Amino acid sequence: MMVKKVFRWLAFCACAGFATIGTAQTAYFVDGFHGGVYGHYPPRFTQFIVDSMNAHPDWKINLEIEPETWDSVSTNDPAAFAEFQKLAADQSTRGRVEFINPAYGQSYLWDISGESIIQQLDRGMAKIREHFPNAQFKTYSSEEPCFTSALPGILKSFGIEHAVLKNPNTCWGGYMQAFGGELVNWIGPDGTSITTVPRYGIEALSTTSTWETIGNANLPQYVETALAAGIPHPVGMCIQDAGWRFGPWLSHVGQSYQPTESTLWRHYFENIAQPTNMQTWRVSQEDVRVSLVWGAQVLQRIAQEVHASENKIFMAEKMATMAGVANAMPWPGETFDEAWRTLLLSQHHDCWIVPYNGRRGSTWIDKVAQWTGSTDQRADDVINHAVTSLLPAQTGGKEYFVRVFNTLANARTNLVSVELPEELRDPLIKILNAKGREVSSQLVPKGNNSRDLEFLASVPSFGYDTYRIEKTESISAKPPLPAVQTNGLVILDTDLYRLALDVNHGGTIQSLVAKHMGGKELVDAQNQRRFNELRGYFFNDGKYFSTADSPARVEIVENGPLRFVARIYGSVNSSPVTQTIALNRGEPRIDFSTRIDWRGSSGIGSDFMQSGEFMREQDRKAFYDDRFKLVELFPVNLPQQMIYKDAPFDVCRSDLTDTFFQNWSSIKNNIILNWVDAYDPAQKTGLSLLTDHTTSYTHGTNFPLGLTMQYSGVGLWGRQYSLNGPSEIHFALLPHMDDWQQSKVWLAGRAWNEPLIAKVFASAAAPAESSRSYAKFERDDWEIPVALFRDGKFLFRVFAPSTLPSEKTLHFPEKIAKAELVRLDGQLLHELPIIRIDGDYTVKIALPPFAVGTLRVTPAAGR
Repeated sequence: MMVKKVFRWLAFCACAGFATIGTAQTAYFVDGFHGGVYGHYPPRFTQFIVDSMNAHPDWKINLEIEPETWDSVSTNDPAAFAEFQKLAADQSTRGRVEFINPAYGQSYLWDISGESIIQQLDRGMAKIREHFPNAQFKTYSSEEPCFTSALPGILKSFGIEHAVLKNPNTCWGGYMQAFGGELVNWIGPDGTSITTVPRYGIEALSTTSTWETIGNANLPQYVETALAAGIPHPVGMCIQDAGWRFGPWLSHVGQSYQPTESTLWRHYFENIAQPTNMQTWRVSQEDVRVSLVWGAQVLQRIAQEVHASENKIFMAEKMATMAGVANAMPWPGETFDEAWRTLLLSQHHDCWIVPYNGRRGSTWIDKVAQWTGSTDQRADDVINHAVTSLLPAQTGGKEYFVRVFNTLANARTNLVSVELPEELRDPLIKILNAKGREVSSQLVPKGNNSRDLEFLASVPSFGYDTYRIEKTESISAKPPLPAVQTNGLVILDTDLYRLALDVNHGGTIQSLVAKHMGGKELVDAQNQRRFNELRGYFFNDGKYFSTADSPARVEIVENGPLRFVARIYGSVNSSPVTQTIALNRGEPRIDFSTRIDWRGSSGIGSDFMQSGEFMREQDRKAFYDDRFKLVELFPVNLPQQMIYKDAPFDVCRSDLTDTFFQNWSSIKNNIILNWVDAYDPAQKTGLSLLTDHTTSYTHGTNFPLGLTMQYSGVGLWGRQYSLNGPSEIHFALLPHMDDWQQSKVWLAGRAWNEPLIAKVFASAAAPAESSRSYAKFERDDWEIPVALFRDGKFLFRVFAPSTLPSEKTLHFPEKIAKAELVRLDGQLLHELPIIRIDGDYTVKIALPPFAVGTLRVTPAAGR
């Protein structure tokens, strides 16, 4: 009987993967290097890698090296590079080198657009293959928390088969939620699954540091805990900083579990890990637990510059595509290559987490300004060239027109502004559409006796419309919008809103009535905080200060039939605050700009450990706690608020009770990428907050929706994040009926980021073709994030910001020879039938929820 029990126990241990008598279970370890020519990659370091690999024949390395590094190494250390090329030549599971994250600029990914993620991987793989032609990309893994919920669909479309959600040795900026065992099926928002090694459910955060999990060195406790939890092939990881000269990491640690085998990720996935009984994990963006020094002025500027450059390059590519379709304008490929290169580098995670690092004049913030400036200049040049090519062939004459371009895939009516030529600065002018009907307009005086013409332009999708400017003897436009001052209130009245500014309390918004939403009052008058109040804790003074503490002066700087612009002059703790609020006729979005002219560098935020020695191991840190930061607050009259927020190619419904935390070990995802939405399903009413940069937002049971505006104090590594000059932040509010999807918040955000482009030109006669659409969806709830030209074909990226599968018909007025749905790596998925409908060439595209598709269109011969 006893013998039977022993055999049963041995059989159980063997099946479970536990150690049996006399045999220790093997553990595995992933080692290698990350960094590069911009982050850290010392001269002659390639020779060190080669020498170490030769000295340790069983050592395998996984590389997350900035792809441009190999340009430098091949030139400056050619002999070592040639040796390393030989070591990396074998890309099978028997090889010793794997390229695990080919992203061009090693971005965090969760802080940039979905299209930027695609470009990071696409251009990074191409650069690596310039030096390693047979490089294989099988596994995505990163030493930093470079993860986002939509990665499965993107990775699989590039042919990447596996993913890793560990970053056990560099958790300064965050980490993934612990979940599961040996392998999981990571499910993205589009339903794509990818086999993944997670941060195990047992992989706890270190209790002695604020940058490690217990899986960074395969210490016995970690491995034995994993084995006991039923993980038969536990794996640890440390992708060392390039420049560390330890050789094999575990030889440096010296206390790791034995036996431990060095492995490549591709070998671990394909030959070691058991893909049976895998748990399915539908990762939420809130499972990506990340935090930076949100509200710090330096980080604001970086995020604003990157955000603006992204939008500009998207518009430039789409304008160049229109010009290519319309008149075969040559594709400015080299210009775009360099524009994308500098943008991708500006998205490097080190820009965001160590912005002050570097020599004076060459810090990360300096580099970002240079890189995004280069991108902007090139994008502007392309836009100007494309616009000029899309004007009538014969210009010149005495009649003036405005051509307005729309880079979105849906028709839109928005306010547009153009500077008038000197001969049209007479105030008696009007603007007519192609049918000769006058459209609402107003003139705005500028400096040097110049004037801007503002008017409501209705423009078809992905195309243009043309308007005529005429002199007139009288103006028949609608009367100015009324502004009334009474009892300490300034009341702005438009067709959509009645907004009351409380002058006695800093110009905060006492009332905001949405007329188009049944007269809904959006301000929660019962809340102790005021709507649009700027409030924060100034720890040197030991108290909170608010713009509502003192009176403000309100100036109406624009007041015409189309547009109200009010400027509020107030202060917070004696520093002047100037806020501009713009309301446009027919536009549900309300635009804000807040500028703070700081008098000195005030300390703003939690006072925890702001004086004395900073301890990097200390779990609690002041910059985590947004409750003390300077926050723009919006107590909205929605009793049962649900929070939704966008992420790259995803929208996340928040499960957070509140957004607040004080400790590294309790990080929450409180990130606003482009917008966050508070929605009351009982009232079917919502309020979206749009921002011009990635930062954090606030929300809780007794804390209103808010935007983090400023932090000044001790940040990571004890660095003083101070104030240097004024802060200026742009944001918008979008009240709406129904939820974010039905009210098309995603597309409203894109419209805010991609404004209409207008150009005045002179002609002897009206253009033969006044309006044109080069691509349009039959319904306007999908997006074309980018359009471009490659290898003689047009590529249209399409995205479905929807919780349900959907199918759309895409119309092309120009003849096309072929339409194909392709993967991101260019491989054909299937050809789409082309059907003629009302003279258009149409294709139907079906996509799962939140899916990204790439349509490859071959133009007809002769075009």
